Amino acid sequence: MFEYLLKRFLLIIPTLFGITIIVFVIINLAPGSPIEQKIQQIRFAGGMDGASSSDKTAVSEEVIQALKEQYGFDKPVLERYWIWLKNLSRLDFGESFSYEEPVTDVIKSKFPVSIQFGVVSFILTYLVCVPLGVWKALKNGSIMDWGSSILLLIMYSIPSFMLAILLIVYLAGGSFLDIFPIGGLYSDNYDSLTLTGKILDRVHHFILPLICYMIGHFTTLTLLMKNSLLEEISKDYVRTARAKGVEEKMVYLKHALRNALIPIATGFGGFIGVFFAGSLLIEKIFQLDGIGLLSYSSTMSRDYNVIMGLVFIQSILFLVGNIISDILYVLIDPRIDFN
Repeated sequence: MFEYLLKRFLLIIPTLFGITIIVFVIINLAPGSPIEQKIQQIRFAGGMDGASSSDKTAVSEEVIQALKEQYGFDKPVLERYWIWLKNLSRLDFGESFSYEEPVTDVIKSKFPVSIQFGVVSFILTYLVCVPLGVWKALKNGSIMDWGSSILLLIMYSIPSFMLAILLIVYLAGGSFLDIFPIGGLYSDNYDSLTLTGKILDRVHHFILPLICYMIGHFTTLTLLMKNSLLEEISKDYVRTARAKGVEEKMVYLKHALRNALIPIATGFGGFIGVFFAGSLLIEKIFQLDGIGLLSYSSTMSRDYNVIMGLVFIQSILFLVGNIISDILYVLIDPRIDFN
């Protein structure tokens, strides 16, 4: 197992190299570079200063060349990538063109929002969905099973951003009840609250966006758990256990459950990447300044360094998540041997 994990960790390096070079080339070939963004800002500033129309549109070649040298765009794409790669060895993603500060500091300032919602959503989803899926498998075909399945499918069919709007309208002072705050992570008087008050205030602000974060994955994981357990129950080794007189619940929970958890472990890596990536629409609606909003604004402003930093971090999360999935395989079923 150790040799297998060592190989997987070593494979992360060429995989990251391939991902980053492809993304770097694509974003550099896309129209609308940061230089063009800066030129537009200069022209707009000239217009605000009352310059003539000819002055507004005219930006000298010297200025353009100086901008290219300042941001490193006077070099070929592959040379710029090599420079970026050398800086990456020092965990230096460069400076953000938009924020004019190190990319690491920009991501650090946004990451707490996404990681809070990501961790809580991830834990709650697995804590609720796995037992719920097992319960639905035990009650398969019953009225409770059908009713909960219909409810889950309705939840799955509602877009998260639409649910966010509905929750605000009905529960956050839109037109009906005023139970929850509209957005943000905490209240204006947060610093003056006691420790218990701060925790309750955070929970109060978390509830609505957390529901929107979880709703789609909640349904997927629950039904996956149920169907996986039902599939295991139909296999020969379960019928053998039943023939020996083993109690029905023990057949489900002791013999079938462990094997049924393997498909759940398969999606573990993907869930990590999705939850920690943030959500643009949810963050926008609930006024949460997180990774999703940063990804969108960086793409629109062609902030290449921030884009590359986010791609690198999210790729790391996804690849490490896949390795964690492999470790979970062995913990769930020791018979699995990757060697």
